[in-house]
Amino acid sequence: MKSGQGENVNRSIVAMRTIVALALLPGFALAGAAASKGDEYGLPPKTYSRTATVKGQHIFYREAGDPSAATIVLLHGFPSSSHTYRELIPMLSRHYHVLAPDYLGFGYSDHPDPDQVSYTFERLTDFFEGWLDVVGVKHFTLYMQDFGAPVGFRLMQRRPDAVRAIVVQNANAYLEGLTQQRRDFFRKAHDDRSPAGVAALYDLTSEASIINRQYLRDVPKEKRDIMSPDSWTNDLAFLRSDKDRKIMVQLFQDYQSNIDLYPTWQALLRERQYPTLIVWGARDPAFIAAGAKAYLRDLPSAELHLIDAGHFAVEERAGEIAVHMLDFLAIHKE
Repeated sequence: MKSGQGENVNRSIVAMRTIVALALLPGFALAGAAASKGDEYGLPPKTYSRTATVKGQHIFYREAGDPSAATIVLLHGFPSSSHTYRELIPMLSRHYHVLAPDYLGFGYSDHPDPDQVSYTFERLTDFFEGWLDVVGVKHFTLYMQDFGAPVGFRLMQRRPDAVRAIVVQNANAYLEGLTQQRRDFFRKAHDDRSPAGVAALYDLTSEASIINRQYLRDVPKEKRDIMSPDSWTNDLAFLRSDKDRKIMVQLFQDYQSNIDLYPTWQALLRERQYPTLIVWGARDPAFIAAGAKAYLRDLPSAELHLIDAGHFAVEERAGEIAVHMLDFLAIHKE
């Protein structure tokens, strides 16, 4: 045996002895042991933080569960991100493959300069669709909340066969879901580009507005300990600059385009008859409960639950929503 070969053999023996010695130590096989114990105790799998490159931009997403299982895609609203699903994801991922992206311009995804790129719901959908291609998801249940409806319904228009079922949580597609005051607001946001009109939209992205007119608005004062400050703290971290706030202003200005598409989306629902679960925070004064009931007109077999929560129902009642989803998806398996 050549000397070099002997040295390699000796190194291999030392390495093997080290591995054997370590294996005898308590906790060395931690990863495997923890996984088996997790299964034994019903613990959720790890949620991973990942990034995909779509059209030259980085799109952040959270992923958990077995990729070979049926997939659920969670779409967030304003002013949030996939962070809003931090409690729901572990409740679903023992049974399903769960994905939750941050839209372009939101959360940890890239925020291209709104002075160079106009933010519209069509653009958000372009990047969502591209993200689906990059991560390789072809069929899924689609969960939509708030801004999730404009993105989700546009995706369904483009790829109607990709969606196997939908979960609607305070995600509007009917005029009945908007008070006249809310309809007037969206129309004015689109039409009034005066300095005063634009300033009013910027005000909606302020710290006081995000906290008091978004997260805490729908929650009785004596029950506000149910709301985690992590939610608005995370959102406000991505609304520090004027340009980040301008992204949201541009989307408010574009929101009327969604209302104009309501008849098209309703026709799609009538045609496709997707299995549908409606879980709606009944205390929401922005997207009112009549909008939840309106879905039944086109989807008479939909399952409807009005729950004791506001617009951010998943922040208040993640467990209740998870139970409804697991029961619903158990019936409507692919």
